[in-house]
Amino acid sequence: MSSKDSPKRANSTERSAVVERIEDVDLSTEMQDSFLEYAYSVIYSRALPDARDGLKPVQRRILYQMAEMGLRPDRGHVKSARVVGEVMGKLHPHGDSPIYDALVRLAQAFNQRVPLVDGHGNFGSLDDGPAASRYTEARLAPAALAMTADLDEDVVDFVPNYDNQFMQPSVLPAAYPNLLVNGAAGIAVGMATNMAPHNLIEVVSAAVHLLSHPKATLEEIMEFVPGPDLPSGGVIVGLDGVRDAYETGRGAFKTRARVSIESVGPRRTGIIVTELPYQVGPERVIEKIKDGVNAKKLTGISDVTDLTDRHNGLRLVIAIKTGFDPQAVLEQLYRYTPLEDSFSINNVALVDGQPQTLGLLPLLKVYLDHRISVVTRRSEYRLARRLERMHLVQGLLIAILDIDEVIQVIRSSDDSEQARTRLMEVFELSQLQAEYILELRLRRLTKFSRVELEAERDALAAEIAALRELLGDPLLIRAQVARELEHTAELLGTPRRTLLTNARPAPVKQSRAAGAPNLQIADSPTIVVLSTTGKIVRIDLPEAADTPTPAARRSKHDAILSSVRTSVRGEIGAVTSLGRLLRFSPVDLPSLPPASVQLGAGQKVNDYLGLTDRKERVLGLVHLEGDDPIALGTRDGIVKRIAPGGYPLREEFEIISLKPGDQVVGISQGSDDEELVFVTSDARLLRFSATAVRPQGVAAGGMAGIKLSAGASVLFFGSVSAEGLDGAGDDAADDGTAGDGTAAAGTEPGSAGIAEAIVVTLSAPTNALPGTDAGRAKATPLREFPAKGRATGGVRAHAFLKGEDELTLAWVGPAPALAVGPDGAARTLPEAGAKRDASGTPLDAVIGSIGRTL
Repeated sequence: MSSKDSPKRANSTERSAVVERIEDVDLSTEMQDSFLEYAYSVIYSRALPDARDGLKPVQRRILYQMAEMGLRPDRGHVKSARVVGEVMGKLHPHGDSPIYDALVRLAQAFNQRVPLVDGHGNFGSLDDGPAASRYTEARLAPAALAMTADLDEDVVDFVPNYDNQFMQPSVLPAAYPNLLVNGAAGIAVGMATNMAPHNLIEVVSAAVHLLSHPKATLEEIMEFVPGPDLPSGGVIVGLDGVRDAYETGRGAFKTRARVSIESVGPRRTGIIVTELPYQVGPERVIEKIKDGVNAKKLTGISDVTDLTDRHNGLRLVIAIKTGFDPQAVLEQLYRYTPLEDSFSINNVALVDGQPQTLGLLPLLKVYLDHRISVVTRRSEYRLARRLERMHLVQGLLIAILDIDEVIQVIRSSDDSEQARTRLMEVFELSQLQAEYILELRLRRLTKFSRVELEAERDALAAEIAALRELLGDPLLIRAQVARELEHTAELLGTPRRTLLTNARPAPVKQSRAAGAPNLQIADSPTIVVLSTTGKIVRIDLPEAADTPTPAARRSKHDAILSSVRTSVRGEIGAVTSLGRLLRFSPVDLPSLPPASVQLGAGQKVNDYLGLTDRKERVLGLVHLEGDDPIALGTRDGIVKRIAPGGYPLREEFEIISLKPGDQVVGISQGSDDEELVFVTSDARLLRFSATAVRPQGVAAGGMAGIKLSAGASVLFFGSVSAEGLDGAGDDAADDGTAGDGTAAAGTEPGSAGIAEAIVVTLSAPTNALPGTDAGRAKATPLREFPAKGRATGGVRAHAFLKGEDELTLAWVGPAPALAVGPDGAARTLPEAGAKRDASGTPLDAVIGSIGRTL
C-alpha cells in the first residue's frame, strides 16, 4: 500500500466507525418528545403573552431593542428594516417577516387600544396589508416609554439571548396593565388566546381600588371596568358574556357598528356607518352587502359608498330605496353582514411560565404583584446607589476639611498604592473613599465645592430615609404603585370609545327558504307637519285616527307653519318663495308617534328637498289631488289662485310667473268660501273673498291683490275661513288644512268647532340692531278688520310709536298663536283683544316666527 492511499483508507475506516455507532430509536417516542419540545417552545417563547407585561417574546424584544437604539418619541423615525435587523440579529432567532408583522401590529391604532409604536408610512388597514419594511419608518410611542421605564435600575431579571452574546429582559416593567388595555391574540399548540382591549383609565382605576381593597369582589371591580373598550369603537350589545369572561376567563359578546339614519340627498335617506365592529373593515362590509343584495337576502338598498378619509374618519353611506323602513333594513344588515359581529374571549396567558386561563381579578392581581416587585426592586437599587454616593461624599468632606494634610500625604508617598494606604490610615477612610480622593481634580477643592457637597449630603440623607421608610412598610409600597398608575393614566388615558348596552343582538339568520321579509313602510294615514323654523316631520296615525293632541308642555320648534293630512306613500307638494312647487312623498321623512309630537326631532326641510339657494324658503305644503285651488301672494302685492288638477308631472315646476325682484311670501289652499288676507310692512291689512280671484293655470302671473304705498311690501299672505271670523262653526274643515298649512285659518284640525281667527303684528324701533330689541306686539281678532275689495289699500292694523315706521312680523290664523324665538324656543304673546289700530305691548324676548298648533 502506497503512502498516498493511506489517508483515504483511514478516512474510510472512520466513516465506517461512525455508521456502526447508529442507535435504533423508537419512532413514536422520538415524535412524542420532539413534539412536546416544539409545543413548549411555541407556548412559552412565541404565541402566548406574559400576564405581567402582556407581551409576547417578539413584542418584548422589539420594544427593548428600540429603546436600546434610542428611538424615543422626541427623536426622528428610522427605517423599519433597521429595527427588524437589530432585533433579528441580537435577540430574536427567527425570520424578518414575523418580526415586522409584530412591529406593524404594535403600531396599528385599529388593533391596539394604546399603540406602542409610532409608525410613519403605510402600516396597512383592516382590508389591506402594510408596505414592505424598507418603505416604512418607526419609533417608540409615548406608551412604550412607560412599558420600558427604569430598566436600568435592576427592576426585572435579565436573561441571555439565543447565542449568549447579549442580555435581554425576561419581562418589561410595564407601568400600566398592558394585557388588559391592548388585549392579545395568539394560537399555540393545543391552546389559543383571544383577549379584548379595555380602557386604560378604567383598568387603572380598578387596579388602584384593588390595591387598597385586596379582598374586593368582581362586582366591585366591574363598577370600574364595565366592559371592553375596542379601538374601533362600536357598540357592545348584551353584557352577560362579558360578565362570564370576567369571572371564568371565557365568554363571548356581540359588537355592532355605530350608525345613524340621515338624509343623504334630496328626498333620500341613508344609513351612515361611522364605527365598525372590532377588526372588521369597510371593504368586507361592502362585499357582504353586495353579496346579500345579489342573493336577494337584503332588500331596500340602492347603493353603498365608502367616503372614509383621514380627516373625517370612517364614513360608510348605505342609501335606502324610497318606501323602505331604514330601521328594518338596518336589522337585516345586522343579521346578514359584519355590521354585527361576535367576539370570543379566551384569557389564556403565562403565569410563572405556565399557561393559565384567568378572569379579571386574577389578571389584575398578577399584574399588581409584578408592579409591586418592580417598585420594590427599584427602591432597593436606588437605596444602594444613594448609600454608595453618601459614602463617597462623606470621604470628600473629610478630605476638604484638611486638604493641606491630604496633599502632603499624597506628595510624600512613593506611589499611588502607598498614597491610598496612608490616606486610609491617617484619615480613617475606606478603600473606595481613598481611591475617590486620589482621583479628585484640583478644581473641586474650592469653598463652593464644600457647600455643594454638604447640600448633596443632606439631600442624600433625606432620600435614604425616605427609601428606607418606603421599603419598611408594604402599605407605602402599594401606595407608591397606585400613585404611579394614576400618573400614567393621566398621561396616556383617553375617553371610552365603545358604547355598552344591554340590547338584544339580531336574531339568528333565516334560511334561504324563508325568503326576504317585506321591509317597505306601510301606506298608513299620516300628517306631514312643517314648523315655522323649517323642521319637517311625519306623524303616523292608526287607521281612521284623529289629529294627535299636542303635549301640554311646549318644546322647541313646535310652532306650525303648515300641515297636510295624507298617506305615508302618498304624494304632496312644497311651495317655495321662488314660486316653485316640488313634489315629494313623505315616506322617507322622520316619523313620530301621535303621543309624542316633538317637531324638533324633524329634518330640515331645505336639506330634505335639496334646496341649495339659501334665499329660497319653503312656505307651505299642499295637496296635489283634490278640488281646492292653491292661492299665493307675493311681496309686490300680486295674488294668484291656481286651478286644481292639471299640474305638470315633473318633480319640480313653477306655479307663478314672477316679475324681477318679486317673490312669494305666503300660500294657502282652500275653497271659494274662504277669504284671502294681506298684511303689509306699513301696517295695512286687506281681506277679501277668494271668489274675487279667478283661478288660472300654472304659467300665469296672477293679478293685483293689494295696493301698496311707496316703499311698502307684503309681509304676510294667507287665507281664513269665513266661519272663523265669528269664532263659531258647526264642523271642522274637511281635512283641517288650508294648504299653507294654516288650518283654513280659524280652524283647528280635528276639532268640533272653528277657532276664532286673530291678527298678530310686531313692530320695533327703526334704528335698533336686528335681534337686540324685542319690540312691541299686539293680537287682535280678525273680525275687527272690515273687508275691502281686491286691489285696494286695506285698513290700518297697527299704530307706530316714535322711532317706529314699519312692522317686523305679521301673522293671521286661528287662536291660539304660537311664537318662537330665532332658536325655536317658545315665546309669550299678549292676549288677543287689542284694538286693531293699537300700538301693542312690549315683549320680553325677540320673536323669530309665529305659527299655530295642531
